Amino acid sequence: MEIAIVKYNAGNVASVMYALDRIGVPYTWTDDEAMLRQADKVIFPGVGEASTAMAHLKEKGLDLLIPQLKQPVLATCIGMQLLCKHSEENDTTCMGVFDVEVKRFQSHELKIPHVGWNSIHANQDNPLMKGLKKEEFVYFVHSFYVPLNSLTTAVCDYVQPFSAMLHQDNFYAAQFHAEISGMAGQRIIENFLAL
Repeated sequence: MEIAIVKYNAGNVASVMYALDRIGVPYTWTDDEAMLRQADKVIFPGVGEASTAMAHLKEKGLDLLIPQLKQPVLATCIGMQLLCKHSEENDTTCMGVFDVEVKRFQSHELKIPHVGWNSIHANQDNPLMKGLKKEEFVYFVHSFYVPLNSLTTAVCDYVQPFSAMLHQDNFYAAQFHAEISGMAGQRIIENFLAL
């Protein structure tokens, strides 16, 4: 099985690599169109700021390539947000795989960004949650969120309920960092690789 990790200027790639190393799956870190198209699975990770990340993706033509991918794609953190239509973070037009908006958290009571472990409540039909409980604890770091919508497959509550996971066609996405979310995160990655 060929796994490709999308190479662009978003951080946290090392954590994704370590997670795949622990599972024992080989991977390639690449921005090469042919390699991304021929991979069996693609992981689109990210930590960073939306407009900067989109500018880098556009430089490489990845903003047009990623939405065309036909194999299973797993996006995490800002990767999930960049697959949406638009982000309030610096008024950024994103890739539009998910026809939803990314909003900024607004709270006077709770600290923003949302950092740390929190529970998600998942739809048990979500194939990435196979073998996991309806409620699992995972690790978040984000100041922007996707509101609940028809593509939401897991919900977290911080400031208000928001989409912890999205799914449409071959695109799966998690707002949390599956790669550093302990055994639950590892199982989610394993389930993705088994699709």
